Amino acid sequence: MANDKKSVIDQKVDSLLSLMTLEEKIGQMNQYNGFMDFTGPVPNEEDIERKFEHIKKGYVGSILNVRGVEEIRAVQKIAVEQSRLGIPLIFGFDVIHGYQTMSPIPLAEAASWDLKAIKESARLAAKEAAAAGINWTFAPMVDISRDARWGRVMEGAGEDPYLGSKIATARVKGFQGDDLSDKESIIACAKHFAAYGFPESGREYNNADLGTSTLYNVVLPPFQAANSAGVRTFMNSFNQLNGIPATANSFLLRDILKEKWSFDGFVVSDWGSVAELIPHGYARDASIASKLAVNAGTDMDMESYFYLNELVKLVNDDQVNTSTINDAVRRILKVKFELGLFDNPYKYCDKNLEKKIIGSTEIASGALDMALKSVVLLKNENQTLPLKKKGQKVLLVGALASDKDSPLGNWRAAAIENSAVSILEGMQQYDENLIYSKGPELILGKTEFAKEVQINTQDRFGMKEAIQAAKDVDVVVMVLGEHGLQSGEGRSRSRLDLPGLQQELLEKVFKVNRNIVLVLNNGRPLAIPWAKKNIPAIVEAWQLGSQSGNAVAQVLYGDYNPSGKLPMTFPISIGQVPIYYNHKSTGRPNLPSADFVFWSHYQDESNEPLWAFGHGLSYSKFEYTDLKVVNNYSTNGIVKVELTLTNNSNRKGKEVVQLYLKDKFSKVVRPVKELKGFQLIELAPNTSIQVKFELADRELGFYDNEGKWFIEQGDFEVYVGGSSSTDLSRSFKLLN
Repeated sequence: MANDKKSVIDQKVDSLLSLMTLEEKIGQMNQYNGFMDFTGPVPNEEDIERKFEHIKKGYVGSILNVRGVEEIRAVQKIAVEQSRLGIPLIFGFDVIHGYQTMSPIPLAEAASWDLKAIKESARLAAKEAAAAGINWTFAPMVDISRDARWGRVMEGAGEDPYLGSKIATARVKGFQGDDLSDKESIIACAKHFAAYGFPESGREYNNADLGTSTLYNVVLPPFQAANSAGVRTFMNSFNQLNGIPATANSFLLRDILKEKWSFDGFVVSDWGSVAELIPHGYARDASIASKLAVNAGTDMDMESYFYLNELVKLVNDDQVNTSTINDAVRRILKVKFELGLFDNPYKYCDKNLEKKIIGSTEIASGALDMALKSVVLLKNENQTLPLKKKGQKVLLVGALASDKDSPLGNWRAAAIENSAVSILEGMQQYDENLIYSKGPELILGKTEFAKEVQINTQDRFGMKEAIQAAKDVDVVVMVLGEHGLQSGEGRSRSRLDLPGLQQELLEKVFKVNRNIVLVLNNGRPLAIPWAKKNIPAIVEAWQLGSQSGNAVAQVLYGDYNPSGKLPMTFPISIGQVPIYYNHKSTGRPNLPSADFVFWSHYQDESNEPLWAFGHGLSYSKFEYTDLKVVNNYSTNGIVKVELTLTNNSNRKGKEVVQLYLKDKFSKVVRPVKELKGFQLIELAPNTSIQVKFELADRELGFYDNEGKWFIEQGDFEVYVGGSSSTDLSRSFKLLN
């Protein structure tokens, strides 16, 4: 039935394509940002009038950043009822971690390691966005990154390609559902293709220079997983890859994506990235940039206008083949048919549904559930947590603790400003006598999406009051970290410490009261060695979205037992970055003697991380025993791994059981350890369960430097535990 439907759509696409002029075809390859209020009169500015006329002529295929049923119906009506062929528009929007209701930032969601919850989070985001008229999100970002300086780590799933691939699949299926023609489904977009997460120096938009082993085994797998999950669009990355800008990289777009992977959706440029081929030094002018991009496989031009202005002449001059244009337009039209827009261009324009769905209890409850599952307990000495609900005098400190905007994170254009539940509000539901002392401000002035955040480094107003208040309480909860707009696109950092006066505040409060719970709000791993050494309890609470305060309070007071695990390594110092668990060994990995210098190390810092990938504690206590490997690979191609997991506590809890593999000797050197399986297990108090994994070719193999999948004989080591630092292991030999 699915193939029959696909065949019918292909026939419809070909029929429509045969009716289109060259100008109309190229129009489908043009995407504009929203440029006016479509429910009002047309402004008389020349640029706006021209774009308005382009919609009426069928010279626009998609519009982004127009939202709301009334607005979208108005502009769709122009395209459908006034253009010659009535081809509907696709409406795109950055639904990255929610539409109006914000879920946790994607890096935080990745910390849940809960694929079912992540898929559901994407489904609810799609449902809310679709109710507002949106039918295309520029998500998920599936870039693997090992560098916390890069601000966009907040938007991805972290450093590991196995975890990243699983999450990419979950998010794509959550956004798109089982049928794109369903009115609650929207198109997903795998971005940024490729290697955007590997910018030199961690600096946004910078060059990426990496070997083929890293490309095939680390960068590309999550994109391939998204494609296998049925993602209908890909987005270019801004960076160069080995000297070729991704927007005009035919190796990526044609050789790998469209040919090797048989991707039949369409590729959209990132914002203005076709035009950026010129400052990259790759194209001399708009004509050459357009030619290079379209021939390489970029099907739709987002906001550079180059295709609309240049492609007709390029085709007429035989610089671009008509078949190349037809292929791009066929892909775009196909997705529009799959969405059901030709059957009903206004299927996403139901005002009653908009009122019913947006901000509904269902969406809010989903955001809270995801927030709870995203919290990571990093440290908990002396059972500092959970807090007592009665008989404990608690002081809450920190400007972020009362902030109702920062928890929304980045990419929240449709969110209502200051709409998040603050941590102060969440904790007050448990303790009406809670004392709050703000301390110094973190941010100066108003924050704006497109402008730098101004950090307070001088004004200590409130510092003395917070220190004084800390002297007379049983426990101090300090909420410190980054503002929600300190991470995201264009927000690289050269330091990973606590910004502004926060470290000073932390140390001064510690001098008068050492019983501190540090709650981190941040969009990236932070280097906070002093806190790890001195603070008894540390909770990684990221930017958790609209329900942030409720989630944090439930964890702090013990109504929710944390189960999150880190999806990125936390460094001790910025000098260790990039730092990641699945590195390769050097020829001199170990210290041979106490004072010997010639081995791979720093003079002034450990090689070890602050917290390892996969680390995360619980209020329960889990024990791993009885690890066994049953090697049946030579007979049925399966290696079975079994272990016993025990909850040695009086509290029910969840544990992410992680399996890592090491290929000891290989024709292409493999990492010291690679995640190859994980299971989220819930255990009742003082009970045990046998956990089983199966390793087959997909887990045992790797890509060689030509991109060919390779299964290798030889010695392997399997590790199982609660983080990548586990040393519980068994060996086995792989023989064909």
